Amino acid sequence: MTALPAFEDHDRQQTRYTTCYMCACRCGIKVTVENNQVRFIQGNRNHPVNKGVLCAKGNAGIMKQQSPARLRYPMRRKPGSERGSGEFEPISWDEALDQLTERLARIRATDPKKLAFFTGRDQMQALTGLWAAQFGTINWAAHGGFCSVNMAAAGLYTMGHAFWEFGDPDWERTKYFMLWGVAEDHASNPIKAGIDTLKRRGAKFVSINPVRTGYQAVADEWVPIRPGTDGLLALSMVHVLLRHDRFDWDYLVRYTNAPWLVVDTPGQKGHGLILRDRDGNPLAWDLELGDVVDASLPEIQPALFGDYIAPDGRPVRTVMSLLAERYLDDEYAPENIAPRCGVPAEQIERLALEMAHVAFRESIEIECEWTDAYGRTHDRFVGRPVSMHAMRGISAHSNGFQTCRAIHLLQILLGTIDVPGGHLSKPPYPKHIPPGIKPARDMAPNTPLKRPPLGFPTGPEDLVIDAEGNPLRLDKAYSWDAPMANHGLMHMVITNAVKGDPYPIDTLMLYMANMSWNSTMNTAQVMDMLREKGEDGEYRIPFLVVSDAFHAEIVNFADLVLPDTTYLERHDTISMLDRPISEPHAAADSIRQPILEPDRDVRPWQEVLVELAGRLGFPAFTTGDGARRYTSYQDFIVNFQKEPGIGFLAGWRGAQGQNSLRGDPNPNQWQEYADHQCFFVHHLEDSQKYYRFCNRDYLELARHAGWVGSTDPIVLELYSETQQRFKLAGQGLYDGPMPKRPEHKARLVNHFDPLPIWYAPLEQGRVDLEAYPFHAITQRPMFMYHSWDSQNAWLRQICAQNFLYMNRGRAASMGIADQSWVWVESHHGRIRVQVKLMEGVEPDTVWTWNALGKQSGAWGLARDADESRKGFLLNHLISELLPQRGDGLDNVTNSDPITGQAAWYDLRVRITPAKPGEVGAWPQFEPVRPLPGMPDSPDQVRYQTHRRVNLRRSLWDVLTRGKGRA
Repeated sequence: MTALPAFEDHDRQQTRYTTCYMCACRCGIKVTVENNQVRFIQGNRNHPVNKGVLCAKGNAGIMKQQSPARLRYPMRRKPGSERGSGEFEPISWDEALDQLTERLARIRATDPKKLAFFTGRDQMQALTGLWAAQFGTINWAAHGGFCSVNMAAAGLYTMGHAFWEFGDPDWERTKYFMLWGVAEDHASNPIKAGIDTLKRRGAKFVSINPVRTGYQAVADEWVPIRPGTDGLLALSMVHVLLRHDRFDWDYLVRYTNAPWLVVDTPGQKGHGLILRDRDGNPLAWDLELGDVVDASLPEIQPALFGDYIAPDGRPVRTVMSLLAERYLDDEYAPENIAPRCGVPAEQIERLALEMAHVAFRESIEIECEWTDAYGRTHDRFVGRPVSMHAMRGISAHSNGFQTCRAIHLLQILLGTIDVPGGHLSKPPYPKHIPPGIKPARDMAPNTPLKRPPLGFPTGPEDLVIDAEGNPLRLDKAYSWDAPMANHGLMHMVITNAVKGDPYPIDTLMLYMANMSWNSTMNTAQVMDMLREKGEDGEYRIPFLVVSDAFHAEIVNFADLVLPDTTYLERHDTISMLDRPISEPHAAADSIRQPILEPDRDVRPWQEVLVELAGRLGFPAFTTGDGARRYTSYQDFIVNFQKEPGIGFLAGWRGAQGQNSLRGDPNPNQWQEYADHQCFFVHHLEDSQKYYRFCNRDYLELARHAGWVGSTDPIVLELYSETQQRFKLAGQGLYDGPMPKRPEHKARLVNHFDPLPIWYAPLEQGRVDLEAYPFHAITQRPMFMYHSWDSQNAWLRQICAQNFLYMNRGRAASMGIADQSWVWVESHHGRIRVQVKLMEGVEPDTVWTWNALGKQSGAWGLARDADESRKGFLLNHLISELLPQRGDGLDNVTNSDPITGQAAWYDLRVRITPAKPGEVGAWPQFEPVRPLPGMPDSPDQVRYQTHRRVNLRRSLWDVLTRGKGRA
């Protein structure tokens, strides 16, 4: 008989749990390890996010760990070498930290804003924001300004939560699901599982997207809209609902500001503001009393429609009256909107009425006693089973904030927010509108900020500007350029710093932000800016610190490189204070724990920040006598308290781990998480699961857990008084700060509005649309995430080159053949790319996968890798500034004028066939120099921890082995 194969010894293996970091889903994984090598990675079936599901990215975490691009030790630019040349010398961690500490201490003691600290897609912004506030610089933000700030801000200013990580559809109960502008990488595993759940139940799935890939490919109905016109479509649907009287009257009266009275005195100060009593309470018109009353009183009978006279003699109107007057106008009729957004009028009408039918004729009732925030008891939850979800296809436009508000308006009119079958918030949301944090403004040497660097303005008084109206932040967030820039404008940092506008800086620290390549607009020019010197021969940005785990393109521009660990080599928290893993009916957070020992001289950036905080003597990190309060990042996470009993981790608090959500620090908290598969879940009671914006039991829980500051009801805001205050400032009718420059006045007047509006993307008003007839957009593939994974040997086998995808019929009319090379030109630049033709794309739109294109030699790839020879970036075509017209807007950011969201998707281009012989991606740049000690890119991509076992067996062996055994 043939001898048994020599399989591996499982007794020598360990299986440990942690949290994936191959995208932003934060799925639970269990990792099998032997001899400090990963044997395989599986999904954790018990985890609340993925419930055992794992995508290609998650499984390929093995090859991320094997990447030859991993940084190996701290480095500094060689004395005398030019920035960007990639000439480095290894140094010790002591040398690196001593040098950085000395520099930072000098800045902090003189002018803290001369430090700019910006981070990419990290998941510890509560820590990095705290660090910046303790340092005393307002120049901090994360990646949200070029990702999804429009989404977050619009939701938080409208309903107290938002799409993406703030909320989810009720997958188990929804009967009609509409997906707006979501690429297939977003919430990859949860959305795939959710779509599977609703389709198995027979729910309808409608996708609104110029491109039909991924999720869109399995939709019951695909709506190929023109990019940037989603707001028109949503407001036209609102028109249909109003015209047919298909909206939830009771929901609007009970839970929104639709009955509130608005001052109607055009051209005068105070016009458009909410009528309030002396205590600041909003007023409504009581139909029984025939007089104004406090709109927050529960037993009033407020008028939803009507024009009245206030006690002081001013005319007033209800919010709902203003809303109906605007959107019932023929401007929003489907027949007038259809030619602009490319969606037929009859389809617009049908989709709106289908949703209304499901909401009101197929409503859900769940018998469950619950008490609202006013003390009224109800015996059931009433649900409108229509849900929506949206992401970057909406947010990455300069009109994205208002477009997202328009979608929320559509949801609220149908009564679908936080109800069974609708769109549900996820703890710690919803928040009061807006959250009660104002951005920091005042700074002083060696002094922490009094408030966080980022916050939520409610009017011009909250802007971060000086007495002359000039911006105080380097990125110009919270200035007249972008008054409600809740996530900052990371894409403007390098340009503004090099120009010294509004002032020069000393040091720029970047963490996990590839700002010389795929995470910046205007890529080639930004690389030049990083090398730019002043008349004195010194660099415009004097010192650049980069922390990353991999050899991204930005690393070669650093003056100091601090190598980070991989996600399998460190402790980490996915915190309720930050971006938790909560589900709609459960508050949840998680940790990462080291699965492997690093084989390089690297340190987690979290540990580096805690170390620097101790060295620099930050008050929150030191005791009264100056001694360090925390010995490590782990110690910090356990013992730091935002307020008594509230820390970074919500599980197993209290000295013995006996408390959830709130409790004293527990010295064994990390071990408790490790013992419970690295996550904590607090399930909501049935009575707390819906109407959480006005659910007493839930709001009491949220206050106990520190998620909200009070148990007052959260009133959904169809009408935004914050927007109106800024509009009045632009009109010169405001008692407070007002802009002086005409372009700023125009931005406020034209783009701010208390009710959702639509305006053409800003680039379209500054270029010749006939000369640039195509919309050009990017999206991320389901099998890769940002630039991290196109270095991954396994994922590269799925795709190592991106194409420019065109509509087949449109390309044929232009004489463009499949897989031919073409030139793509914008107002700003020119690239050469290879084309792929497809039917599933709107005819006026071209698109590509984002971030596959690489600079030759970066990311541990061979210099002739397809990613650099054939791959490309649309970024070369996009300017971080608006198209030049010789006016005051020439130096204004190419962003949403409200939030500062980078307008990546506003790009317009023209396409012409390349000449014979013109092949290969262009432009090309000098190859990135290899770093000291970095291995060569491997020729083979096989990975194995054991010698391969030959499983070839004879038929006789198969038939006889084990014969006669019990």
